[in-house]
Amino acid sequence: MVIPDYKKYLAVERLPHIWCAGCGNGIILKALLLVLAELNFRPGEILLATGIGCISRAGDYVSFQRFQGTHGRTLAFVTGLKIARPALKVFCLIGDGDCAAIGMGHLIHAARRNLDVAVLVANNLNYGMTGGQFSPLTPNKSLTSTSRAGKIEASLDICRLAEVAGANYVARTSVFYHGELRKYIREAISKTGFSLVEILTPCPTYYGRYNKIGGPDEMLTWFRDKTVPLKKYLQMDKQEQKDFFWRGKLVE
Repeated sequence: MVIPDYKKYLAVERLPHIWCAGCGNGIILKALLLVLAELNFRPGEILLATGIGCISRAGDYVSFQRFQGTHGRTLAFVTGLKIARPALKVFCLIGDGDCAAIGMGHLIHAARRNLDVAVLVANNLNYGMTGGQFSPLTPNKSLTSTSRAGKIEASLDICRLAEVAGANYVARTSVFYHGELRKYIREAISKTGFSLVEILTPCPTYYGRYNKIGGPDEMLTWFRDKTVPLKKYLQMDKQEQKDFFWRGKLVE
């Protein structure tokens, strides 16, 4: 198998990265760069937009155009960018706080307007950058630094929200399924209109430790065991579904 020359999109001189050992953000960034190499984009025709959070630092490690906005406002800025430069291929790397908390309104309206952008949501199930607090996407009963007895709120399904808001393409996978991850990123970027891919990624520093899952290897195994194909998930009863994440394509 020939590996595309993804390093031409990588700012090698800025390495090593600052992410924690075992964080899945490096896997996500490499998957994105491999897809860009496969599609043979020229650096001048693409832009990576990020917000605030662990995954937002991905912009520091690319060699092409990048933009970092304030927390939750990435898609608002990207809307302006697309109006000014409609030919520019824009994709976003944002976290669970950026798009599901303060940025939820911008996500809904970007999907409703069918903004031509691919949104990659790195969901590490907590606010990893600021101390492991729970986010809207943190599963119910999870232990975090702000839910010591277990999170009492139900988690938000960001993919279902994007579907209802009118997204053209919606999928979910995890960094464990690297081939599937690249496939979904490739399809999302290749679509015209609003696309969203949610990517479940480990945070062993906080979520794995607080919930006694373990380190990087154990968290990857946990994601393998806790994700089921969408078709199988829909055949489960509601109580059983609470113990699993679905993965697959929801909208195309």
